[in-house]
Amino acid sequence: GALFTGQTKIASNAHPVVAFFLFWLLIIWLGMIEGGQGALVGLQPIDKAQYADSHRKAHKCTTLAHKGDNMERFIVGRQFLVVLIVFVTNMCGATSAGATVFGLPQGVTTVFLTNGLAMILVTIMLGQLTQQVVSASCMLDFINNYFMLFSTYVSLGIEYSGLLHCVYLVQIFFAWVTKTPIESKEPARSTAQKVFFWIRVLLSVAILGFSFAVTLTALFQGKT
Repeated sequence: GALFTGQTKIASNAHPVVAFFLFWLLIIWLGMIEGGQGALVGLQPIDKAQYADSHRKAHKCTTLAHKGDNMERFIVGRQFLVVLIVFVTNMCGATSAGATVFGLPQGVTTVFLTNGLAMILVTIMLGQLTQQVVSASCMLDFINNYFMLFSTYVSLGIEYSGLLHCVYLVQIFFAWVTKTPIESKEPARSTAQKVFFWIRVLLSVAILGFSFAVTLTALFQGKT
């Protein structure tokens, strides 16, 4: 209701139809990567030869995701993708203060629209929980499509960019503190690979520091 009356951020700056289709595309994509992660994690111990012919697309997904340390990389990249999708979805459907739909009482619109409860429920029930429950029972069928394969490549690409590499710095620190070696399914990095890895770590730390500074500045200036 709010979307088609132009009371959401994207609907007010673009056509409501654009916001509508973008909203559903992102909800479907969110469901795919939420359920897909559970399926990829759950299928790790399963012999891939058992479904190589019956679920060929799922086999491509698991072969890619389970290669070396790709599962860890997928989880890192997927998390950023989830936050990005939820953020844009919220821009499509969330309303600003004062929005009204269907002549509902002010108290109802304040709770569901202004405070975002409606978007929270829609995102969780349509974009996350349903797919997670379904994929827990139907792992192979859930990821047996090229959309999941595309999502896997996108997640791995986001991780490769180095945007989130500061998480590995934290991992290394806790491994050092607990005297627990970090296990890897891949050969030791070459000198060039080590240099490339640490450049991305430093870049990620710099981005995180800047983002943290901007957020805290806005918070203490009362702009959040």
